[in-house]
Amino acid sequence: MTERQHILVVDDDREIRSLLCDYLEKNGFRTTAVADGKGLRRSIEHTHIDLIVLDLMLPGDDGLTLCREIRTRSQVPIIMLTALGEDIDRIVGMEVGADDYLAKPFNPRELLVRIRAVLRRAAHAPRDPLPNEVRAYRFAGWRLDITSRTLTNESGNVVSLTGAEFRLLTILLAHPHRVLSRVQLAELASGRDIDPFDRSIDVRVSRLRQVLGDGGRSPQIIKTIYGEGYLIGVEVEQE
Repeated sequence: MTERQHILVVDDDREIRSLLCDYLEKNGFRTTAVADGKGLRRSIEHTHIDLIVLDLMLPGDDGLTLCREIRTRSQVPIIMLTALGEDIDRIVGMEVGADDYLAKPFNPRELLVRIRAVLRRAAHAPRDPLPNEVRAYRFAGWRLDITSRTLTNESGNVVSLTGAEFRLLTILLAHPHRVLSRVQLAELASGRDIDPFDRSIDVRVSRLRQVLGDGGRSPQIIKTIYGEGYLIGVEVEQE
């Protein structure tokens, strides 16, 4: 019998924790529920977690802080819950490494669909469109190592990237001088379609530009082709 996947629910509302755990258990998952960051840290240190459902508003460290902390050491999938449901909360959540988001109040069935979709994508990650012999890319003084999944500058200093940012940069570098639309990038990076108002790709491009020192009005490493998408505008070497 296949072992059930383990979902960690992090929410300070006891009723929500109970309802979500009951619903997920009935749909074939194993669950653990905690109320705050302390419980989250304790859980991920002592047991294997397949996905975290993480509330934005928590006592002590909030969901964004915890998401950012988790991403420094793990690529476990994270779905953020927000009571506000405003674009800025969703954008910031995706920027710090969340895989998906859902605004409260929500239908548990929708959360179940999103959990299954994120787990399905994670099971096939990384989805990097790379030939097996490519170990790294060099571009504009930077080196992206595909095996260790690290980005280093000319001085050899390692720069932190979330899993989503790594996948996006890898895809762009694998297609130098080719324009890729937001829809294409979303499909290659996460295996999902996006709606016309989804800005997650734009947020990640903006974050990558900050990391690469490629900001300003005329970015040269990751260029915007208005009305079409993005492309790498510098020479790329493969190792």
